[in-house]
Amino acid sequence: MDDFQLLYDVFVEDFGVQHTFYFDEIQLVDGWERFVDRLYKHGNKVIVTGSNAKMLSRELGTLLTGRHVSKEVYPFSMSEYMELLGVKVTRDSFYTTEGRAMLQNVQKDYLKDGGFPQYLRSKNVEYLKSLYNDIIYRDIIVRYRLMSDKPLKETVYYLISNATHLFTYNSVAKSVGLKSSETVKDYISYLEETYLVGLLPKYDVKVGEQIKSPKKIYFIDNALVGIIGFSFSGNEGSRLENAVYIELRRRGKELFYHNDGNECDFIVREGLRITEAYQVCVSMQEEKTRQRELEGIRSAMKAYSLSEGYIITREETEDVKVEEGVVHLVSFARWIL
Repeated sequence: MDDFQLLYDVFVEDFGVQHTFYFDEIQLVDGWERFVDRLYKHGNKVIVTGSNAKMLSRELGTLLTGRHVSKEVYPFSMSEYMELLGVKVTRDSFYTTEGRAMLQNVQKDYLKDGGFPQYLRSKNVEYLKSLYNDIIYRDIIVRYRLMSDKPLKETVYYLISNATHLFTYNSVAKSVGLKSSETVKDYISYLEETYLVGLLPKYDVKVGEQIKSPKKIYFIDNALVGIIGFSFSGNEGSRLENAVYIELRRRGKELFYHNDGNECDFIVREGLRITEAYQVCVSMQEEKTRQRELEGIRSAMKAYSLSEGYIITREETEDVKVEEGVVHLVSFARWIL
């Protein structure tokens, strides 16, 4: 607290009395919440930013319960990406040959480039590598006093190689040569706290079954993970599904996957009800693929009494009438914009 008071005194000397304060990564300093609480009690507005969900929420929930508003900030959406590039879209863009071609090109670049503003401005791969290393070393290895970086990095590489696919803690432990699945569980928990990854559980009314079931893993930005895992970079299906996951999270959706023999990529729960279902598929041109994807979305629609379902594709748009209702095929660009 003495250091904070000294900082405040110097700040007032240089800039005069202020009533709005901004702190970035302040959770790295012990006792920060007491200083922020004191500023707040004296009528000041305080904005705190940080990259660790657990630490921020835990500390904000001590002295500042009921007196703070939290907001998660994600990498740029496709509309923000287009605004940065100066690309304008109108309703007509979805119906003209030139407009659709433009949207497909922008969509392709967005799925590859991701949404970190600094990288989008510079296209400097070293920036992404530095960001990744900062997360691994500063936010995880140093913070949790890990003895070695190799097991954690190998775990991340394995997860990226299997992004959007099912995994268990045991399967990861065996693949990377770790003795304990609990270590893998800890690693993934650390990665979640830094916002690098997100886990998708299977939906089950029995919480115990939900916890035991295999999970799927997604990453916060396509370009960032593209520099870590080559298999991810070249897999259009994984990049498309990962981008859909990020967008649904950005919209504040509570997400699960559905599997009763047929799998549906994303279902949305609101309260006690499942209200939406999404399938992701690059192309529905092949009949075998079309039938598989339709069976997956229809399975979820039937299980949760939904009259509509969505299959997000690279460029196809179509309404398919099925016994359960209507399945909307919609291009990623149209859906996200």
